[in-house]
Amino acid sequence: MESRLRVQGHPIQPMLVTFPFGLFVSAAVFDLADVVGGPAFLGEVGYWTSVAALVAAALAALAGMIDLWDVRAGRTRRTMVMFNLVNAGMAALFLLTCLIRADAPQRGATGVLVVTELVALAVGAAGVRLGARLMRQFDTTRREPSGFEALNGPPTTTAATVEIIRPRT
Repeated sequence: MESRLRVQGHPIQPMLVTFPFGLFVSAAVFDLADVVGGPAFLGEVGYWTSVAALVAAALAALAGMIDLWDVRAGRTRRTMVMFNLVNAGMAALFLLTCLIRADAPQRGATGVLVVTELVALAVGAAGVRLGARLMRQFDTTRREPSGFEALNGPPTTTAATVEIIRPRT
């Protein structure tokens, strides 16, 4: 099974998923700092970081749905569906916190919202685990370098290419 959206032979969705997850972690750190007594602007930074993460999560979900289009029923499809659902669950919890904070004057966080964000990050950690399993299922032919050959780095190429694989008819 191959991903339809690839950059230099690598699936795009796993690359895109790192952005919202990293932004969600950053938002939780800003909000935690706001709750424990940091400057008030940290709550607003956490809010806008969550909003940026939600936009990135929507793009990653779109790439995931495109990849899911041609996958036949089986283990890989179940893993892909679960991966997308887990990531959507994490995003939904952050969306809930953003909606609650949208009307607040400083958009600061509360203890309950930070706990909700930490629960969302725990859900996201399960998504990371599923994503690693999915990558092993996607790319069974590629062998990662080990030992001293890993020190040479990845193979070099001169130009980046984006491929869209057409479905077989």
